[in-house]
Amino acid sequence: MNIPDFNTLRSSVEDGLLDRFLRYVRIHTTSNEVAAGEKTPSTECQWDLLRLLAEELASLGVKDVSLDQSGYLIARIPGNRPEADTIGFMAHVDTSSDAPGENVNPQVHRQYDGSPIRLKGSIVIDPQENPVLNNYKGETVITSDGTTLLGADDKAGVAEIMTSVEWLLSHPEVPRGNLEIIFTPDEETGTGMDRFPVKDLQSRFCFTVDGGREGELETECYYAWKASVHFQGRVIHPGSARGRLVNAVSMAAQFASMLPRNESPEATDGRYGNYWPHRISGTMDEAELHVFYRSFDAEDIQRRTDALHSFASAVEAAFPGGRVSVEAHEQYRNMREEIDRHPVLINTLRKAYSAAGIAPIEEPIRGGTDGSRLTAMGIPCPNIFAGGLNFHSRSEWVALPAMTRSVAVLLNLITLWVD
Repeated sequence: MNIPDFNTLRSSVEDGLLDRFLRYVRIHTTSNEVAAGEKTPSTECQWDLLRLLAEELASLGVKDVSLDQSGYLIARIPGNRPEADTIGFMAHVDTSSDAPGENVNPQVHRQYDGSPIRLKGSIVIDPQENPVLNNYKGETVITSDGTTLLGADDKAGVAEIMTSVEWLLSHPEVPRGNLEIIFTPDEETGTGMDRFPVKDLQSRFCFTVDGGREGELETECYYAWKASVHFQGRVIHPGSARGRLVNAVSMAAQFASMLPRNESPEATDGRYGNYWPHRISGTMDEAELHVFYRSFDAEDIQRRTDALHSFASAVEAAFPGGRVSVEAHEQYRNMREEIDRHPVLINTLRKAYSAAGIAPIEEPIRGGTDGSRLTAMGIPCPNIFAGGLNFHSRSEWVALPAMTRSVAVLLNLITLWVD
């Protein structure tokens, strides 16, 4: 049996997919970047969805389901073509802390009429600023109520994977190899794969379902680095500070102001890299600034690292008696390095998109995924669209047909993999 055409599949899975997605986004799973360095998951609330997913997988008949002490859920589904390579599908359960993520109240806009969508707090999702919305006139579009993010990043991916599992298990005649289903915490903190049990995986290749608009296929991402910049001042009472006080907060502010504005995220797109001050804290005595920087070019990353050290020297010169140290480390690397070595991987993915009735939009990710980290660990892992847009914001939205199309891609990929 082949996978049904898109419209036939849509009629059989869409209602359940929507119900599943709405249930998941109502569960608070915001991660915490500060706590992530100390524990995984970084927030207790992520366990609520992880445990629910483990229970749902078991109720669907999946017998091999494990959820470890760090919140990594791995389920294995035996295939009927054991000679085929095992493949895995991955999504993350946490949502970004960039916008509120508790008490999400999803709004279902059925038969969307093409006009601006007005939410609470003067949030407007206008098709003039969001032209992809025009593709979904007459369709179902889901948003938050404007007081929180929606959580399509990445609960759309979670719902799509779960819906695919349910459909496959109800159609045991569909040819498939062994599958691994992987749900992870803390992706949004950048540390979600730090404790991942990669040695437990049996998959030769994996696929994250964490992309954006319908049709995206991502096999390239940034080289991503983070610098922790420490400023040591010298404190004296402000009343007698002249010529003696070295204010660490002022030093940090000076450093942040030296980051080129024309190389910031808000000033760059396409293949241009960037830096930005991500978090700052401290007192007059000492302060800490975290700087994130990105590029598609490894040599450009080194240029940016060298620039940060130059900025540190300049700040020390401007604040005699103060000290600045820069510690830079890699967060993830460009997954294209490894994926390009496996043309069968991309060729099969392209065929799956075509079989699902859509041409792939192949663009690099101006960001990263857990798949970027997994690729660096030796398991190539490109990224498939989940359908959402405006991630990490109160104006986040997703169209139900885009989510259904993602399910179609996953199911076609599974069957094509055994050919």
